[in-house]
Amino acid sequence: MEPNLYQPFANMSFDNSHCFLSGEKLGSTSEKMNVFGDWLIKRYQLNERPFKMLDESMLSYADIDVPCSAVVKETFEDLEKAIENAFLGGYEKVCQLDELKLFQWTAKTVYGIIFREIQSAIVSQSRNGEGFHMSQGLVHKFGMLHAMLQSVIKPIHFDGFKPWSIFICPVDNLENEFSYRDEINTLTFSLRMNDFGIILCLQDNGVNKVYHEEVWNKIQGKKLHPIQFEELCGKIYYSAYLFNRLPEYHIMPTPDGVYLDASPLRGMNSKPLFDDWQNKTYGQVLENFWKKWGFLLLEIIKNPEKPISYLFDDNGDFVNATSINLER
Repeated sequence: MEPNLYQPFANMSFDNSHCFLSGEKLGSTSEKMNVFGDWLIKRYQLNERPFKMLDESMLSYADIDVPCSAVVKETFEDLEKAIENAFLGGYEKVCQLDELKLFQWTAKTVYGIIFREIQSAIVSQSRNGEGFHMSQGLVHKFGMLHAMLQSVIKPIHFDGFKPWSIFICPVDNLENEFSYRDEINTLTFSLRMNDFGIILCLQDNGVNKVYHEEVWNKIQGKKLHPIQFEELCGKIYYSAYLFNRLPEYHIMPTPDGVYLDASPLRGMNSKPLFDDWQNKTYGQVLENFWKKWGFLLLEIIKNPEKPISYLFDDNGDFVNATSINLER
């Protein structure tokens, strides 16, 4: 990575004395920014909502903050205003959002959580007299996400590619619904609120969108029951797990900014980009996403060749959300 991009993973710098994004030395450890925007915390009372960390400790959504300089925080405030306007405006406005802004906002949220998870892990391993270690694959993946997130404050250009897959659906949510989920190992994110749901794969160069093209063509723009949206989440989170490449990027500084170029995912490897789909494993993923409705794995894969679906009927046709007699 080039020296004009801040590289916290080079020396595992995750203290509270430097801005999490720019690396700028802070005047005080009280200079912080909430990972979840203040408007979101207030609108959905997230100061009262528990958030479980990987070490099983519990915080509230409002407790998840990162060290941040005033300049960077001000830049993010402009981004938050655009996201707030779209998210509170509903599905149509979310669809009109610049994809880069949606990616940046999601990357800020997910990377902010990663930052806090790493801080906790460093403290925990230090107490046990151990040095902090992370797999090189995750270092590469998280480091590239951080580099891409710096596009909020620096002229960074994605040269002929998009690092993300984005799915936006109209959803018949309950009033005041706020359902957040992420999987940091695969950099997958989903959010269901207002009258929409979003799923975002942050670093797959768009291949999950291609992988689910047949599914997406059948449901795009159709209003979903929440259980249908969660089924779509299950499919995409599982395929993100099956994705077996670690995307590589070339970073090229120029006088007008930094250009990111993606290496071909296939490279010299003839192996398919995704490992084989296993219905039993998918059923386990779906069981987790369907907890609200109480479905058990044995029910989901009663027919091992065809797990139950609320998105599609036996003929593979889309199921109208109004025909689903389940709580939202």
